[in-house]
Amino acid sequence: MVKETSALQPDEQFETLIDGLLNREFGVVPDFIGPDLVSGLRANLFRNLEEGRMHPAGIGRHFNFTQNLKIRGDVICWIDNDSEDPFEKAFIDRVRGFADYLNRTCYTGINDFEFHYACYEQGSFYKRHRDQFKTDHGRKFSLVTYLNENWAETDEGNLIIYSGEEETRILPVGGKSVFFRSDETEHEVLPANRMRISIAGWLKRV
Repeated sequence: MVKETSALQPDEQFETLIDGLLNREFGVVPDFIGPDLVSGLRANLFRNLEEGRMHPAGIGRHFNFTQNLKIRGDVICWIDNDSEDPFEKAFIDRVRGFADYLNRTCYTGINDFEFHYACYEQGSFYKRHRDQFKTDHGRKFSLVTYLNENWAETDEGNLIIYSGEEETRILPVGGKSVFFRSDETEHEVLPANRMRISIAGWLKRV
């Protein structure tokens, strides 16, 4: 079993994410997953990278590699929702608990989710965008969880959340999660001075 530590209980973390979403369009919890889980997932990501399982992500339904590189520069590897890897299982259990909590308290009707490891090499980026496809409205909420180790302000690579005329910059510190609506919230990944890693995904209604 993966040991988890946090200043907040899971329901308190979930409430913090939801309150942020309702009050300012996005929620942030600094330690959504604990250090042991961050470390295990980070090791998984690097293993996937070394063994060639990380591949460029497409944009929308019509993927064009050359055009894609002008918009985003990450490589990804999908996580099986039924994974038996102890770290992936612990993460998916946390996601499933959050989805169940959303359904109980906010009647969101979430009945599926999908998550992937994401790696941005130094200097790569993802320009301003929303997460929902124009032809597929299944994605309702986005959840990004960072796996970076000892991240500092000077490393940069902030996530920018655009809310009306306001911009909020979020430093991608390991264990931190950010939660927002997939179809409404525009966001951007700025270039970093070192490799930047995370797990990103969506809570869906299909």
